[in-house]
Formats: sequence, C-alpha cells, structure tokens
Amino acid sequence: MARKLNIVFLVVIAVTALLQSSVAQTTFQVGDALGWTIPSSVSTYSTWAANKNFIVGDILVFNFTTSQHTVAKVSKADYDACNPNNPISIQTNGPATVTLNETGAQYYICTVSTHCSFGQKLAINVSAATSSAPPPSTSPATTPTPAPALAPAPTPSRGPATYIVGDTLGWSVFSNASVAYQNWASNKTFFVGDILVFNFANRTHNVAEVTKQNYNSCNTTNPLSLNANPPVRVTLTKAGEHFFTCTVSGHCSAGQKLAINVTGSTTATPPSSATPPSSTTAPPPPSTTATPPSTTTNPSVPSPTGGVTPPPPPPPPTSSAASLRVTGLCAAFLSIVLVFLN
Repeated sequence: MARKLNIVFLVVIAVTALLQSSVAQTTFQVGDALGWTIPSSVSTYSTWAANKNFIVGDILVFNFTTSQHTVAKVSKADYDACNPNNPISIQTNGPATVTLNETGAQYYICTVSTHCSFGQKLAINVSAATSSAPPPSTSPATTPTPAPALAPAPTPSRGPATYIVGDTLGWSVFSNASVAYQNWASNKTFFVGDILVFNFANRTHNVAEVTKQNYNSCNTTNPLSLNANPPVRVTLTKAGEHFFTCTVSGHCSAGQKLAINVTGSTTATPPSSATPPSSTTAPPPPSTTATPPSTTTNPSVPSPTGGVTPPPPPPPPTSSAASLRVTGLCAAFLSIVLVFLN
C-alpha cells in the first residue's frame, strides 16, 4: 500500500511540473541580413554564431536562392575538409529551415562547388532545453494587494544613433550585396541626427550620395556628395529618402548600394501622457479629498454603528491564480487517488 502511495505522489509531482514548465523557442536567421551565401570573410559565420546560445527546439533559417546554394548537415571531419560527398542531411530549396533536435556540436556547409572553402560553413553547439517556469510561492495563503494603477510613463526620446552599415560585412562587394544591404536597413528606423558609418579598406571603395534616379541606374557621374577616406561617417541632416552607392567601376551594379528613409527628429515622439483625456471617453480624475455620498443612492441610510468604514471590495485576481488552480487540481487528483486506494 505504501509503495502505491509513493507512486501516486510522484505522478502528481510530475503532472504539476509539466503543467508549470515552459521552454522558450528562438528562431535564428543565419547570417542575419547577409543570409546564407559566400561571405567576404571565412570567419563571418563563426563570428555570427559566437555570441548566441542555441538550445534544443530552436530553429535555424538559411536564406538563399534555390539552385544557387544548399544546406548540408555534415560530420566534423567533413566540415573541416569541406567534403560534400557524405551529408547527414541536405536541403536544396531556399529558404531552408532546420530545427535543432539534439545537443552537442553541429556542422553545416554549402555543397555547391567551392562555396564551403570560401567560408560558407557554420558550426554551432546546442545545449539542452531548460524550464523557465517561476518557482512556487512560499506563501500561497497571502493574497498580495495589487499596486494602484499608475499613469503610463512618457515615451523617452532617444539621442542620435550610430549605425555601422552592413554590420560585420562593412561596405563592400560580395554575393547578393544589394539584397544584404536592403535586408540590413529593413528593420531599422532612421531619424534626423543619426549617423551612418561606412567601413572599408582605403582606396578600395568610396561613398557617394546620389539622387533616386542615379541610384536606380547606377549613374555615379553627378553625386550629391562623395567621400573616399574610411571610415566614412554620414550624419543624416534631413528627413526623406537617401541613396548611397560606390562609384568605383562595376561596384554599384554588383550591389554595393544602400537606400534608406529618414523620418523626423529623434525627439519628435511626444510623451504619451501629454494629450489630455477626452471628456467624452475618459472618467474625470479621482479627487484628492473624500468623496461625498452620492445623491442617487439612499442618502438617508445611516452609517454602520460606530462609524466604521465598510471594507473595500476584494482585489481582482492576480497572476498567481493560475498557479493556485494548478496546485488545487493536483491536490484534488491526489485526494481522489487516495480515496480510491483506501
């Protein structure tokens, strides 16, 4: 009998743990804006992976054009030797999605021609998933008093931001460059006062701001401005569209071009509390003095004996209610099992 009770108790604990556990899942875009392509440096993908924590259940997305690249999972020996002949698995249609379903080191290469030897290879280490459930409360009988509602905090205005164009890629010519710079800019908001930094080796490139028409046609004969001494820092002084190219022969047509849209000032966003609430939609602010009895609710009813103020209504349920319900469910389940065993 005691053995059965122990088994039931362990089952209840396991059910509680399963109900309360939750594991975060992260999706990684391999190479970020660069995507999965031949990089400008053989260390590009190792640098990308260096500051990331991969766990079981995470997803890798390899962005590439079908028929130009592949994604093959290989052994360490084949990764080191760039041997594409014995892949563990391979995907040829882009974008390719890989779910990390095991711990340990994992290796990926492109099997097309010499792409791997030029740096199109990725090695990562995958850790076991961990539970992110909060610890159980040590005082479930105490219901915390909810904090009074506060007015929303004003939205802070940020100072000028500095952007490194292309991040680790810098300002250069490489495979799918135009797509890479387009993707790099797509998730950023540029304000007047922000600064763009173009990193490149001296005498290899330059930075020209041009009109939209010259940007589209890669006409670099009449730039609005031209800088050739790296690193080039461009301060965005006005709102609207801005277009940048490299004027070195063939570089713009190979994709070394950047288009961005600049909006307002960095201090243009007013605090959310600056606008007074509408009298037709929001209740008046609470008075700082005692509220007199309402003239519409039985004014003649005397106060309770002794003038004691009636207790306030119970606070609304807090986020701990879900945990209490889970605990109650498990306790009820245990009680039923115990009755059954008796």
